[in-house]
Amino acid sequence: MDSFRRGWSFLIQAWSMARKDPDLIQPSVFALFAGFFVSLVFIPLVLVAGFLTVQESNLLGQVVLFVLSAIMIFVQFMVSYVFSAMTVYLIYGYLAEGDGRMSKAWAIVRRDFFDLLTLAAVATAVNLIKKVVEGRRQSAVRSSLANLIDVVWTQAAFLILPAMVIEDIGLKEAVRRVANIVKNNLLLIGISTVGVRAVNGLINFLLGALGIGLGFSIGLGMITVTDASTFGLVAGIGLGVLVAGVVLMLSAVITSYTATAYHTCLYLWAREVEKAQEAGGGLQVQAPAPLAAVLLR
Repeated sequence: MDSFRRGWSFLIQAWSMARKDPDLIQPSVFALFAGFFVSLVFIPLVLVAGFLTVQESNLLGQVVLFVLSAIMIFVQFMVSYVFSAMTVYLIYGYLAEGDGRMSKAWAIVRRDFFDLLTLAAVATAVNLIKKVVEGRRQSAVRSSLANLIDVVWTQAAFLILPAMVIEDIGLKEAVRRVANIVKNNLLLIGISTVGVRAVNGLINFLLGALGIGLGFSIGLGMITVTDASTFGLVAGIGLGVLVAGVVLMLSAVITSYTATAYHTCLYLWAREVEKAQEAGGGLQVQAPAPLAAVLLR
């Protein structure tokens, strides 16, 4: 319960930063619309390829479907990492200088674009491996292993990004750096201590249920009021989907920004502890302000 309480407190701290400096939240909003556009482009192609594969049952169709799916996953990861990298640098700028500047964040993305491409490629490979592990005939063991792969990679990527962006190092060096931090127990606080993941999961569930419930109710109401006319059906379904989509988008922005803010603060703390240890200092290193405020409660 304490973990969840701290996670909720951190969410409040993270959004307090965003309220003081609205630039911090902009990349999360951009990522949402960019991801929607990517889906809009690729999903029809994947559906057509899937339909043709089922109809024809040929190897070529299966290959095309696999390639299109892999490309879509890669582009989605690329979009996510580009805007997450911007968020990381904006939060770093805010904590270090009191101001996260979008111009600097865009410059960082241009500087690290190839590294972000590489990270997206690795993430795509991990995602495909996870799907292979799950298999068509799912079992409890397969699902657990696939979920473990997903959780481990997600947490690793959340820490690799700050290492790449803040330290200006490539993917290989960032992975080595994060591994060294974990190995030397420099991550002084973990998911079990500050339950950001649990809080995000609850927000996704509650807002997801709220969005679907509101969308269904409004859509059904519109259809009922118009006596299920053609106009009523189209307007009801359209309005219902729109309402549900807006709420789900809000949920995505909240959880994405909060998770990125948490892992950025976590990495910055571990980095300062590492520096203190290398300098031979015995003093306790203060965590970044949003995290420190949570730990003191």
